Amino acid sequence: MGIACRVFESAGEIRPLGVGLNLLPHSARVLTVLGLAPALAASGIETRELVYYSKHGRRIWSEPRGRHAGYRWPQYSIHRGALQLLLLRAVRERLGDDAVLEGHRLVGFEERDGAVVASFAGRDGGARATARGDVLVGADGIHSTVRAAFYPDEQEPKFSGRLLWRSVTRSSPFLTGESMIMAGHASQKFVAYPISPQARDEGASLVNWVAELTIGGDEEPTRDWNREVDRDRFAPAFEAWRFDWLDVPHLIADSGPVYEFPMSDRDPIARWSFSRTTLLGDAAHPMYPIGSNGASQAILDAAALAQALAEVDDLPAALQRYEAERLEPTSRIVLANRGQGPEAVMQIVEDRAPQGFARLGDVISDEELKTVASGYKRVAGFDLEALNARGETSLV
Repeated sequence: MGIACRVFESAGEIRPLGVGLNLLPHSARVLTVLGLAPALAASGIETRELVYYSKHGRRIWSEPRGRHAGYRWPQYSIHRGALQLLLLRAVRERLGDDAVLEGHRLVGFEERDGAVVASFAGRDGGARATARGDVLVGADGIHSTVRAAFYPDEQEPKFSGRLLWRSVTRSSPFLTGESMIMAGHASQKFVAYPISPQARDEGASLVNWVAELTIGGDEEPTRDWNREVDRDRFAPAFEAWRFDWLDVPHLIADSGPVYEFPMSDRDPIARWSFSRTTLLGDAAHPMYPIGSNGASQAILDAAALAQALAEVDDLPAALQRYEAERLEPTSRIVLANRGQGPEAVMQIVEDRAPQGFARLGDVISDEELKTVASGYKRVAGFDLEALNARGETSLV
């Protein structure tokens, strides 16, 4: 958009950490506008279908995804680190090598003389630098320093009582080889999808998986994407999940390092923008990782912010326009995800037939399944007809 900007990254070195995530068609459209479609296709798997199963491995609901469902843009399953490095390369190529400064943790900011002055510390806690800009965008996560400055009395993130364990396993392909599956119910769930086109081309599958269990309580455990744990903490609960289409215990046993993460969010807030400062992504609307929406919504935030800054000369007014476009939709998603979003169909089946079923139609109707799926797409902003009506020249 022709707007000079600089990213201050708290990590001392940006490395391809983490596991997998999904980019839904609305965010893939934005990245396509930015010319990144070839890089995405080379780095991720174009998701063919999403399938929900019961805890007994019985199919509940399946639907095509991305272009296989008629969208003009794909859905991608991709390694988080691969996506980060892809974006980092693009930023440095287009904005310059000094556009991203590592090892700078925000410790404070103030507005003065028509600008925002931010202060940063190094990894050792010592003063690192100050920077002056027209606008400060706090994209600093669920424990945002920027958000805390405007909401100093806000409580810690709300813990759902559920823990996630995540890893990747190289294995043989399952289902189509480009399928995403979710099995179980609200208290016990397993998610798996392939994330590597290189492994696929070799006849194998690099499977990103998430095991989830309800442990109860309301106090959030340590939140650290890099916290490795022993798989014995959760693997016994999934020992019987050996289905003819997927061997869950095998995936867990043969995986790389396992990372533990609490499922947490925050209540929606009334404002993101304060004069020349605003929030973006998890700093603005941290949500449960349900419906594959977290990364996608941050990308949509960035597109709306860039468009507003380019089109509105008065910068505080531009931030207000951005907020007006994005705050209400993302607040609805936060609340919808607390109700399990599209994954609610698994809990409905569990509630009605905990011992399993012989015929799905005796438990839940096809119409009920379609209503849950289509309703969430509208809430999350990727209704098929509405999204396909958008072009490929504008970010929003």
